[in-house]
Amino acid sequence: MSNRSWFYASSGQQQGPYPEAQLRDLITRGMVTADTLVWTEGMSGWQRAGEIPGLVPGGSSPPSVPHPGAPPMAGSYSGGPLSIDFGILEFTWRSIVLLLGLIFIIPAPWVLVWYIKWIVPCVRVPGRPNLSFEGQAMTLVPWFFGFVVLMIGVGFIGSQLLSNLMILVQMALYWLFLKWFIANLASNGQPLELSFSGSVWAYLGWAILAAISVITIIGWAWVYVAWLRWFCRNIQGTRREVLFIGSGLEFLWRAIVAALVSFFIIPIPWMYRWMSQWLASQTVLAERGAHANA
Repeated sequence: MSNRSWFYASSGQQQGPYPEAQLRDLITRGMVTADTLVWTEGMSGWQRAGEIPGLVPGGSSPPSVPHPGAPPMAGSYSGGPLSIDFGILEFTWRSIVLLLGLIFIIPAPWVLVWYIKWIVPCVRVPGRPNLSFEGQAMTLVPWFFGFVVLMIGVGFIGSQLLSNLMILVQMALYWLFLKWFIANLASNGQPLELSFSGSVWAYLGWAILAAISVITIIGWAWVYVAWLRWFCRNIQGTRREVLFIGSGLEFLWRAIVAALVSFFIIPIPWMYRWMSQWLASQTVLAERGAHANA
């Protein structure tokens, strides 16, 4: 029996991953039928389970032909989910180097780009082999050191108003960084020519809402999920839409578990990888407009 992990779509939501043995059990119990959309690594897109030879008892069935004028099937994520994986040891030493670079300030832009160039190829995108990052540290230098100089100046002046304005400047720089990051993604050494179309004012609004939501104790999880969905919707230049389909409740309990376990320090790399893998699995590629009926 195959060791592949499978995802399936139910009520417009992605479920999984499940080992093949568990998926076959779901088929036996009728929870996954021949018409259920499924996906596993190596497939070019989501397919009905009945179209995959040997998966559903009775053999494969011919593809269903939709009625003329019928809307796209809800939850049809034709590109499949993203995934990420990296070695714990390599993640640990690289993260320590990154932290030291940020602490010592001067090497920060170079160390940050070095880290990004390592982590981006760890992400696997359906149909986009050998993902890479082509950005250069010198682009960050004027932004980064300009902000440092401003912070020092505000510190000498001691104005609370200027300190608050510097927080807004910092958020605007995060927005610039996101635009720069997306624009410098490549596949097989060729630029993907992506762009981020979200406005700086919308980004500031989400950042303020996220900060305010903390007082609700748990509401921040739903705000962060909505923020992620906004971010994904504003990635332009792809044939398919980038969608985040995770729920606030899933994000909440996972974040709580990760935070509690991370108190013991040593498990932090495992928790980071666990959260990263979930976030990637909830980021899917879909035919444009397909999610409108989900």
